[in-house]
Amino acid sequence: MRKLEIIVKPEKLEAVKEILEECEANGVMISNIMGYGNQKGYTKMYRGTKYNVNLLPKVKVETVIPKEMAKTIIDKIVSEINTGNYGDGKIFVYDVEDAVRIRTGEHGQEAL
Repeated sequence: MRKLEIIVKPEKLEAVKEILEECEANGVMISNIMGYGNQKGYTKMYRGTKYNVNLLPKVKVETVIPKEMAKTIIDKIVSEINTGNYGDGKIFVYDVEDAVRIRTGEHGQEAL
């Protein structure tokens, strides 16, 4: 099993959800987060004073999927979400040793 941690701009959330639904990924967790990467934020002007905004709003989508589906989902997200600009996001991939469904005690694939 693999855990995908997908970090994107908030306006790209619906596209990511559609891709995950197409690929029949069950169980998605979504968090609003703040951060920056290569873009380092931006400068704004307020009442004649410049100030830096370096924490930008992002959305983190987490899901655990079978190992075979990971490459397909990653390729779809990269091809559909990519704008070629800084701030498009990142995908972190983790190996998941086991999953346990608390209600039934099922392990592994059955727990997904």
